[in-house]
Amino acid sequence: MKKLFLMLAVSMMTASVYAQRTAVTANKAGDNWYIGINAGVATPMNKFRTNLGGGEDYGFMKGVSPEFGVRIGKNLTTVFGLALDINNYFGNKSDSKSMFGSKTFINATDFDILSTWNLNNLFAGYKGEPRAFEVIALVGGGYSRAWAEKQGGINAKAAIDFALNFGSAKQWQVYLEPGVVFGQPVPMYANPFRKVEFLFNGKKTNGAFSLKAGINYKFGTSNGTHNFKVEELRDQAEIDALNAKINELRSDVDAKNGQINAANQTINDLKKKLAECEARPTQIVEEKKETTLQPIVIFRQGKSTIDAAQYASVEMVAKYMKNHPEAKVVVKGYASPEGPAELNQKLSEARATAVANALIKRYKISKDRITTQGLGATSEISEENDFNRVAMFVDTTK
Repeated sequence: MKKLFLMLAVSMMTASVYAQRTAVTANKAGDNWYIGINAGVATPMNKFRTNLGGGEDYGFMKGVSPEFGVRIGKNLTTVFGLALDINNYFGNKSDSKSMFGSKTFINATDFDILSTWNLNNLFAGYKGEPRAFEVIALVGGGYSRAWAEKQGGINAKAAIDFALNFGSAKQWQVYLEPGVVFGQPVPMYANPFRKVEFLFNGKKTNGAFSLKAGINYKFGTSNGTHNFKVEELRDQAEIDALNAKINELRSDVDAKNGQINAANQTINDLKKKLAECEARPTQIVEEKKETTLQPIVIFRQGKSTIDAAQYASVEMVAKYMKNHPEAKVVVKGYASPEGPAELNQKLSEARATAVANALIKRYKISKDRITTQGLGATSEISEENDFNRVAMFVDTTK
């Protein structure tokens, strides 16, 4: 029997490894544990006769016994797991027609170690979370004890779970489980599956058929879920592309470091020149102050002739110069920014010249006290273009 179980386990593990095409997060010691309870009925699979209870005959659906069990398990992979199954068969104290004719409250108990095989994941792979419906095979064995007869022996068990997973994180699982249990007396090396009579919990029979329903709760795992979580893997082409990008970024960093070193050298050179300048004797340069006089002369667009209304501003400047005989004035002409720059330059010069001629010829101001500048187009005097077509007066005497 040991060889049979070993060969079965090796073959199933091989299939499990082959089927595990999707990498999942590491299964730590405390991950993927579950606990559950189950209940149902068991009945002998063939007819037999016992000396208990008056030597009654038992058979399929004759001597049905209720059963209740507790299961604790751990899923080692998305396909394979192990579970400890403790199952009790109950009888009625006054009912000799229970499955074994026992008058004890608990007829018998099975203590089994089961291997579990998720057939959906085995053949279709794991998709990142349990499917809503799964089929799980259970195979294993353990020790059976018939309490009334004070007999025991090893047993073998095989079952199928038709399971439904539910809950916000698929943490709950309910299942319907048909199964068979075969028992045998010592010696332990006897084959429990041969076509001879076996002891099932101390009774000669080919085994018992069980049908029960159960519910399991899956504890939380270190990956933040209650089940296995799919790893995000990258293929070799993607890894090569990322390495190429890393090398490219390293090259950029090296280039930036070269620029930083060059900039540091420039900074050091500038600091040296600054120190040399600071070491030189200080030269005091007398700043020549200019005073902009308030009156301005406004021109029409594209024109350099002075409108009659604008002579009031020219007259005010002439009066200022007569009251200050030492004053010298620069007449600055401007144009608005419309039109070509060359035309605006000539227009600004013509406007400055027209105002200077008015001061000289009309108001008899000495020519050597007046200079002109044409400063071209501007938009800095005013946001309105009309106020940028002007001539302004600057006293440069002081």
